[in-house]
Amino acid sequence: MSTTSTPTVHDLVSVVIPIFNVESTLDACLRSVEAQTHRELEIICVNDGSTDGSAAIARARAARDARYVIIDKPNEGYGASCNRGIGVARGAWVAIVEPDDTVEPDWIEGLLMCAACYDGTAGVDVVKAPYWRVFPGEDGGAPTRVSCPHQGRVCPDSQPFAVGDGIELMLHHPAIWSALYRRGYLVERGIRFLEIPGAGWADNPFLVETLCRTDRIVYIDRPGYCYHERDLDEAEGFAARSPLVPLERWNDMMDAAERAGVTDARVLEALALRGVNYALITVSGAGEDAPGVRELLERSFARMDEALVMKSSLISPAGKRLFARVRGIKAPRTGGAGYYVRLGREALYRVRANGLGFAVDVLRRRLRGGRV
Repeated sequence: MSTTSTPTVHDLVSVVIPIFNVESTLDACLRSVEAQTHRELEIICVNDGSTDGSAAIARARAARDARYVIIDKPNEGYGASCNRGIGVARGAWVAIVEPDDTVEPDWIEGLLMCAACYDGTAGVDVVKAPYWRVFPGEDGGAPTRVSCPHQGRVCPDSQPFAVGDGIELMLHHPAIWSALYRRGYLVERGIRFLEIPGAGWADNPFLVETLCRTDRIVYIDRPGYCYHERDLDEAEGFAARSPLVPLERWNDMMDAAERAGVTDARVLEALALRGVNYALITVSGAGEDAPGVRELLERSFARMDEALVMKSSLISPAGKRLFARVRGIKAPRTGGAGYYVRLGREALYRVRANGLGFAVDVLRRRLRGGRV
């Protein structure tokens, strides 16, 4: 490990903020980015055809801060907006901040200092960190802030590392925004977002593109990104409205993994877990008989290794039963003891990290849906 790469802590960082009709949250987001202790920023606001006051808010802040770059374009979706921002970025590093989130003042500084310990842009492609999950308070009360599911659990033997050695990063929310990316890495590998309408879960394949094509990931176990959530059941609600999207994006993840030549069994198991969980979300939210669902389940499950799915202690008995039914194979006879042991450990972790009430709420929802 090198501690001599002090220029890294002065690198220009391009913060890309994709914006679409977020006037109620945008000002707080932009203020938090402006307040970063790391001052060498370009704040790239990509207005994706907003029809509310979002563009005016961004321009008002830009009038007071020369670090802003404002881009206006027709509505094309989250992925196209992020690509446009990355395409004009000049920084050594790229950060992505969603316009309904906020960041703590030393967020970027902490990520850069972590990179500097490992030769900065000469030795690191991706810097990852945990994040805060922020839920609105009940009846106008104070928000609830809890740690993300991988805080304290990404423990590679050494740094930098390949994602298989920090597999917790693949097992939970994609959280692509809780990171810095070396801009040259994105350009050299041609890493881009899928350009699909709306948000469309485009973060899922980007997760695989960024973490599975390098062995130069570093991790700092200090949260600074505040991810503002509205509902623990948000994924199920989305699936009810757009039932094919989760598994479509999972297939895009598998395409990205194949392009990256992924063979690490830990990564393949994590991808299988996500695919089975997305299948359960889809079936729970829309029903197995909804148009196109059965065909998509069949195509998706055909891409998974049967033995890996059936032996995995990560995948729930409900997920294995769905997999077996769709594949037309015998359902497992075991009660899934390994899975429930893991579920218990997960509950204990959440109790220690966030308190009993929140842990019980999460566990109840996961048991209902058959997911961790």
